[in-house]
Amino acid sequence: MSVSANGNAVAPVNFPAPRAVLELLKPITWFPPMWAFGCGAVSSGESASGRWLTIIAGILLAGPLVCATSQAVNDWFDRHVDAINEPGRPIPSGRIPGRWGLYIACIWTMLSLLVAALLGPLVFAAACVGIVLAWAYSAPPFRLKQNGWWGNSAVALCYEGLPWITGAAVMAAGAVPDGRVFALAALYSFGAHGIMTLNDFKSVEGDRQMGIGSLPARLGPETAARVACVVMALPQVVVVVLLARWGHTNHAFAIAGLLVVQLALMARLLQDPRARAPWYNATGISLYVIGMLVSAFALRQALPDSL
Repeated sequence: MSVSANGNAVAPVNFPAPRAVLELLKPITWFPPMWAFGCGAVSSGESASGRWLTIIAGILLAGPLVCATSQAVNDWFDRHVDAINEPGRPIPSGRIPGRWGLYIACIWTMLSLLVAALLGPLVFAAACVGIVLAWAYSAPPFRLKQNGWWGNSAVALCYEGLPWITGAAVMAAGAVPDGRVFALAALYSFGAHGIMTLNDFKSVEGDRQMGIGSLPARLGPETAARVACVVMALPQVVVVVLLARWGHTNHAFAIAGLLVVQLALMARLLQDPRARAPWYNATGISLYVIGMLVSAFALRQALPDSL
């Protein structure tokens, strides 16, 4: 306790430790949007020559900025749920004191929009959509996560579709990407809805106690797992058909092969969804994201041909 000039006691300002801030921003979650950004950059068909600083800025925007913002926002508005599910998290444990969780979310929002503005109007617009969805997902009055259908859709779009389009736009110097870029981004975003469902298995008890309607809490683990598997598989079937139609048979066969392995892994997942969701995230989802890159390389070869 310090003392002011007039002799009154002044409570010290407690700043969060850098390690706690980094944990709040959850670097492990940055990989999906950064990977999607890379897929978008590849699918654009543009050369990276002379654009490395712009590409690095885009990767930072996708992961350490926009995605990290969403994590800080979510942890602040989920602090009561985390006190049940994950009491060791930075905010419920007190390692992020006071309202610093909210302050960090606001600071990262501003940094994200600043960097996005430097990368062009289309990138800025995509970042704005991502930031709005990040806040709407966690914060009242919308709090989209209260409904697993809407909440997972918002996260899937932010993790896959928007970064993919952003990567393609950055490579095209801000120009609107080819329609096929939007098609692949939309399909893999749709499939990511199922991935988000699997991520919700770890918090079923807390979600039910706090009235959060994640799909595992709403439908039950077994039904939610079946829904997630269908949602992950169907878009990949469409990708295979589209690539074959665009003349990229080898790429289509490669993604079909990856999907067949995923289906085998899904059968095992469905035997015990709650216990095996983390295992499937490490196996089946890895094959899913490899397929994303395969499709991006296929599109790179297709552009700038016409549909």
